[in-house]
Amino acid sequence: MSDPYRSRSPYGSTPPSRGPPSYKSAPPQAMQHGVMKVGQCPNPEAALSNYLFVAPGQFDPHEHYLIVNDSYVFTLVADDTVPPGFIGTNLMHRRWGQFSLKQDVQVRPYDPFEGGHDIYLSSVQLEVGYLRKGTQVDGELSAQEMAEVFTNSFKNQIFSHGQLIAFEFQGTTLVCRVTALEVVELSALKKNFTGEIDAKHDEYQRFAQRGVLMQQTSIDFVKDPESPIRIKDSNRLAKAKPLIRPDFKFEDLGIGGLDSEFSAIFRRAFASRIFPPAIIEKLGIQHVKGIVLYGPPGTGKTLMARQIGKMLNAKEPKIVSGPEILSKMVGESEQNVRKLFADAEKEYKEKGEESGLHIIIFDEIDAICKQRGSRNDGTGVGDSVVNQLLAKMDGVEQLNNILIIGMTNRLDMLDDALLRPGRLEVHMEVGLPDAFGRQQIWKIHTSKMRESKILDPEVSIELLTELSANYTGAEIAGVVKAASSYALNRHIKVGTAAGVAPNVNEMTIQLEDFKAALDEVPPAFGISEDELQQCVQNHLLRFDERVQYCPYQKILEDGKLYVEQVEHSTRTQVVSLLIHGAANTGKTALAATIAMDSNFPFVKLISPEAMIGFNESGKINQINKIFNDAYKSPLSVIVLDNIERLVDWVGLGPRFSNTVLQALLVLVKRKPPKNRRLLIIATTSQRQMLEAMGLDSAFDDEIEAPLITRVDTIGFVLQQLDLFNDSEREMALYQLHQSNVDRNFEIGIKKLLMVAEVASQSKESKVAKFVESIKSCMIARPNYHAQTKALEM
Repeated sequence: MSDPYRSRSPYGSTPPSRGPPSYKSAPPQAMQHGVMKVGQCPNPEAALSNYLFVAPGQFDPHEHYLIVNDSYVFTLVADDTVPPGFIGTNLMHRRWGQFSLKQDVQVRPYDPFEGGHDIYLSSVQLEVGYLRKGTQVDGELSAQEMAEVFTNSFKNQIFSHGQLIAFEFQGTTLVCRVTALEVVELSALKKNFTGEIDAKHDEYQRFAQRGVLMQQTSIDFVKDPESPIRIKDSNRLAKAKPLIRPDFKFEDLGIGGLDSEFSAIFRRAFASRIFPPAIIEKLGIQHVKGIVLYGPPGTGKTLMARQIGKMLNAKEPKIVSGPEILSKMVGESEQNVRKLFADAEKEYKEKGEESGLHIIIFDEIDAICKQRGSRNDGTGVGDSVVNQLLAKMDGVEQLNNILIIGMTNRLDMLDDALLRPGRLEVHMEVGLPDAFGRQQIWKIHTSKMRESKILDPEVSIELLTELSANYTGAEIAGVVKAASSYALNRHIKVGTAAGVAPNVNEMTIQLEDFKAALDEVPPAFGISEDELQQCVQNHLLRFDERVQYCPYQKILEDGKLYVEQVEHSTRTQVVSLLIHGAANTGKTALAATIAMDSNFPFVKLISPEAMIGFNESGKINQINKIFNDAYKSPLSVIVLDNIERLVDWVGLGPRFSNTVLQALLVLVKRKPPKNRRLLIIATTSQRQMLEAMGLDSAFDDEIEAPLITRVDTIGFVLQQLDLFNDSEREMALYQLHQSNVDRNFEIGIKKLLMVAEVASQSKESKVAKFVESIKSCMIARPNYHAQTKALEM
């Protein structure tokens, strides 16, 4: 293509006028509108001035701007070498207006200030590239210097959206396209006596189709996607592209209980993208490219990622489930990963740092990004997918316009290389909501009910928040649906066919509906209430210390102190307590009572009964899972019942499972994560066995559960059970006293309850059966303390 700026003009070689538009002469009758022909600029220098040239006297000297075909506005200047009836245009004018030489066009003067509005440019964005294809310039062109040259060359000229402008910079001809304009009222300039545009007066600024360039106009150059030009960002703090949608409100997120998590994500991942690229370049940093949201199921990870995409003024997020990436075809899984990054790569090559933000959301990312080498399928597909993802995120060709959001329930399963800085570097735990978070979630899910006045006024959000400890957001949503089903069920008319009752418009959702729904939809990370209630099926009998000194009441009081220590102490995150004693002394009932009285949101029982059929690895995994679940709650209690059975201890040998033992030693002593507190209560009937294994040293304190050693205590127990009337109870105590059993008397509370229950079934000889059973029990029962001493010798 020939360079139009090197050809000689047919009108001669007189250089154009520089500076503000002016006329050399003006006849009495100037043209106001009419038809003119399109011609060329007088010479190459005039072509680079961006002026539209006419013969002197064609227009009134006070008319500085001309509109062609009612669409294209140019700055006007007179030149003697232009014949009357012609307008001298350059190639950029003709390309923009789609003019051809000697074409007839409609022209008339244009007044940009008509209507009393000022249209001075406060900012203009120019897409710049080389005029000639194949032009190469070493190094980067300074945007600040280009802005100075552009302003000095075209000051007081008018520019329109989409207009093409050619200008020379450092010996190279560049071409610009106007991609954005913002004008400012003259009153905003008058308020600032320095003559600079004050950002405080945004109310005076507005987007427009055209405006007049001033010395104070901010000029922002962006790279032409088709050009190899490289631009160094200006030191001027040009406005960055708004990251947050202007019409977005944070209330629209619909996310409850995740305020701190969302603030942390915004600070780490989005704050740097709000500032102009020049500031970030001075810091010498890159934007965060990846976030991992991890935590229990149902806590709002997917919802948060989805809402982040809606909030940002970015490309439509690509949401993909991890398993969707995998394919049975060789190489197709890697190709699926490359396709996700293709749009971001293309735009980054075209626009560089000016490209938009591309968001890719991976749900269940652990399905494709497991630790390399951990798969045994023999295909190696999983490792190849991880390698491909690593290369795309932070490989040789780095992208700075992407944001990867991964979601998983198992952070420990992800490859370590994926979690390092520069890749998925922000690890955000989305845990169980606290009381304030649950209150937010309840308000979100019941907002429609309140607006439509279907929610009964007696329903208290504060009470529902208190009753829903350890519920996730998804579980609270399930409770609301279940409560609605109870309300709907009340208005079903049952007959030959089910139908809707006539009074359906009077339907309200009541507090009883929510309470029933809470029972129907239990939390996954809650209290194993049924198991704990079975441990105290006969209720805990609190002995009267006036009858016998018995530490049962003291054990419960001490247990309460440990609970308070875990809840309030700033020095201890985990407290472990061992309750030991002879068999049938109620150790499990004591531990379960302490756990339930704590009112902690997470209480779990680990018992040998739940481990039947598990091998060693399965048992360890199950115990470890319960501990990990406990760490997700701010306050937790774990009861390790019958710990000697958990380690498979057998006195014949003795034999035990060393792997389970070592796992328990680690888990009992391991500290929970930050802001997590744990109380561990273990029970055993083989205290000496734990000492031999070294397991006793893992616990912070020990409490011994006592045996019953006095007949008066038996009478108190019988009185509490209400199995014997007063005369039967006195007769039984009298016969036991006559037998002198107090001399060698030790019996566990569970055994005593069993004996009393069996004897009560006998209608005629209840007392005799009870006394006989107690005597036989005492003869057969060895002394716990004597047995312990014998084993220690």
